[in-house]
Amino acid sequence: MKSYRYSSWDGSQDPFAMDADDLMDAMSDELMQHGDLERAMQNLMRRGMQGNMGSGFEGLREMLERLKQQNRERLERYNLASMIDELKQRLEDILQTERDALQSPQQPGQQGALDQPGDASGDETGDEVGTETAGMPSGQNDSPRARGQQGQRGQQGQQGQQGGQQGGDRQSREQFLDALPDDFAGQVKALNQYAFFSPEAQQAFDELMDMLKQQAMNNMFREMAQRFADMTPEELQRLKEMMADLNQMLDQQVWGEEPDFEGFMDKYGDMFGPNPPQSLEELVQQMASQMSQMQSLFDSLPEELRQELQEMMSSAFNDEELAAELAELQANLDFLSSDERQSYEFSGEEAVSLGQAMRLMDELQKVDQLREQLENVGRGGTLEDVDAEALEQILGPEGRQELEKLRELERRLEEAGYLRRKGDRLELTAKGMRKLGMKALQEIFNHMQIGRSGGHRTDRHGVGIESRHETKLYEFGDHFNLDLQQSVMNAVRRNGAGTPVRMQQDDFEVYQVENLNQCSTVLMIDQSRSMGLNGCFEAAKKVGLALHSLIRMQYPRDELHLIGFSELAHELRYEDIPTLSWGSYYPGTNMHHALMIARRLLSKNRYGQRQVLMITDGEPTAHLEQGMPYFNYPPSWRTIEQTLMEVKRCTKEGIVINTFMMEQDPYLMRFVQEITKINRGRAFFSSPRHLGEYIVTDYINNKRRRRIA
Repeated sequence: MKSYRYSSWDGSQDPFAMDADDLMDAMSDELMQHGDLERAMQNLMRRGMQGNMGSGFEGLREMLERLKQQNRERLERYNLASMIDELKQRLEDILQTERDALQSPQQPGQQGALDQPGDASGDETGDEVGTETAGMPSGQNDSPRARGQQGQRGQQGQQGQQGGQQGGDRQSREQFLDALPDDFAGQVKALNQYAFFSPEAQQAFDELMDMLKQQAMNNMFREMAQRFADMTPEELQRLKEMMADLNQMLDQQVWGEEPDFEGFMDKYGDMFGPNPPQSLEELVQQMASQMSQMQSLFDSLPEELRQELQEMMSSAFNDEELAAELAELQANLDFLSSDERQSYEFSGEEAVSLGQAMRLMDELQKVDQLREQLENVGRGGTLEDVDAEALEQILGPEGRQELEKLRELERRLEEAGYLRRKGDRLELTAKGMRKLGMKALQEIFNHMQIGRSGGHRTDRHGVGIESRHETKLYEFGDHFNLDLQQSVMNAVRRNGAGTPVRMQQDDFEVYQVENLNQCSTVLMIDQSRSMGLNGCFEAAKKVGLALHSLIRMQYPRDELHLIGFSELAHELRYEDIPTLSWGSYYPGTNMHHALMIARRLLSKNRYGQRQVLMITDGEPTAHLEQGMPYFNYPPSWRTIEQTLMEVKRCTKEGIVINTFMMEQDPYLMRFVQEITKINRGRAFFSSPRHLGEYIVTDYINNKRRRRIA
């Protein structure tokens, strides 16, 4: 029965917080089945939980499926090959803008003087304008980078077969444009030597080149790529020197030499952002990770488009020295990196630009990394290894919230007092054990469809039960038969005199109930391999927990002992039940040894009823001989004889043996008939689902029969 605590709303309460009781209920079956608390926690995290009023959480499986769906949606939406057409279209628009400007009858500013014949002064003016246009068109900015481009373009414009004619009149420009190669890369290389007549076309071309260069640089130097477009000639020269020194270091690494990484970082460390790498291996991994986006982009394209994109990006670099260093660096990183390249198959129709394609690669790779991190949870990895920021970027704020809920599972159970961390091991507390026992007992009573609050009625009058005047501090699971006077006095002692009297759970005292008909019971649980099939062993463990809870709450003077048996038998502690496992490395069902231990335990109590409840699914196949186990299948005559002899000893001492059979095997049934014939106990055939009902009902009815007698 669940209890609830109510308090006034102050805005700090979380109505969707996970309830520790619900968490324990959700993982109890898993714990009973496998006996591994860590595994039960991991499986709870994998499958998630649907709590009351939205208090549940999304499991790792559902989160993984959402990530997979994110990738599927992207792949089915976009057409990656369209970015090649987009780049070509941008260049075609630039050329069309330039042609339109050349064919326009009037041009702004001094450009109109290019077509006007004039006197000496006019010709001089025209020459000046032509020289200016070849170097930097009107409408230019005066940034350091622009001044560097102006000098470079002016020098390049004075070279080649066009010479002064390239910038001198419209006709020569139109002839130059008409003579451009058909392919994108060839056109870009030629236009790098060309001074645009149209300022708009010049600006658009510069933006296109900057974008291609930045994407190529972003491939390996993300920090520098962001300011690459605004680099001065001096900064660009330092970048080339850095790349040359880096390539030299990587060559030394390849040949097994010792590179001077510290000297390299002393010289160029400021170029790697606020968190520079601390070793060459870290630098290589950092750049290789950034390079992987471009590599995935190339690998996701058909071969002909892959080569075309590579040529497009290479053509943007009119600085051959820089292009050569970049190509060498990419080859070195490709050789040194251990990262696997991931390609993607796009099947959609929506067009994307190169920038969008790179962002797509980043998102797809983040999804893959997140999936790997989530799949590794419990296999050497933890939830702390999952990138919460990346998860929020892909699945939104609710995705990060679900991750935080998973990370809080253990903390909530610890705060509720159900679990504790002991070193690297997670274990149940006494409160957690009581919770499992109460749940097992409640399940049994639910199947029996009997009443509320404890599952069965207990008469508090007549022979057998009486209320004692002694009280005890309330514990979880006790009947709330409150001694109000003593409870209030406890609160007063704790708080001191004065009003109001504020009571806490630790102040409560309840009356003890004494059962005059004491019963000592040994529950024997078969731990052989076959019990692990069909849920038999899990059901037996639940019976042990439920019976312990029933006795502790309703019949506190009764005793319960637990014995597990397979090749050998051994006494169990109540705390061992949840983590108890079946399937010993050695075969055998040694009832002989188990009955010997049961008889020794019950001999300590000579009063009241003494009984053995044996749960098994097979006949005895092992016995003790001079302290050593002997196994034989089919059962030997000696094993059967020794086991039945122990049954006779129990019978002689007044111990009743009730057997609960989990299988209707003919050999087992004949053997059990022999036990009942000797002992006068009872035999039940049960399925795992109804085992608890049979045992608990039999225990309660037997107590009632004893009271009536």
